[in-house]
Amino acid sequence: MDEREKLLELLRTEGLRLGKITLSSGKVSDYYVDARKVVLHPEGAYLTGKLILEMIDPEAVAVAGMTLGADPIVAAVSVVGHLGGRDLSALIIRKEAKDHGTGKFVEGPTLPQGSKVAVVDDVVTTGSSLIKSIERLKGEGYDPIQTIAILDREEGGSERLSGAGYRLESIFTRSDLVPRDPSS
Repeated sequence: MDEREKLLELLRTEGLRLGKITLSSGKVSDYYVDARKVVLHPEGAYLTGKLILEMIDPEAVAVAGMTLGADPIVAAVSVVGHLGGRDLSALIIRKEAKDHGTGKFVEGPTLPQGSKVAVVDDVVTTGSSLIKSIERLKGEGYDPIQTIAILDREEGGSERLSGAGYRLESIFTRSDLVPRDPSS
């Protein structure tokens, strides 16, 4: 079993839940993927970090994502990159600015203005989290150059990102994880 297949198996056994559930986007789905359970697993963190690292544009100097879903992904990619000789700074994007201190949306090392950043997320439905992450990074003077997810649910997020000038890359799509019901 190769690394991609191992990660898919972990997603199926540890993160997939079948049945009706309301997603953060407000949509109702027939399945839910809790990728945090996988990325917080030692093997899942390594596999996620390695596979996403392989997808990151060589010009990127940092990897960033919206808290909480992207936090373990950002950390895994940064650590696996360092171990393999590619240092990528880790940036965590807050949902809301702090009401004390600097009031920053983006936490992590201060990078030069215009630094190129890969933006990651765990599961993409509408793309809202990635769009908000891109806006926050631009607001801090960074240049988001790509978007990557563990799973594209194939429910419009890719198209929305495309409309904003970004191509969504993902390790997996819904069809890899959950076959569509032919009756729906």
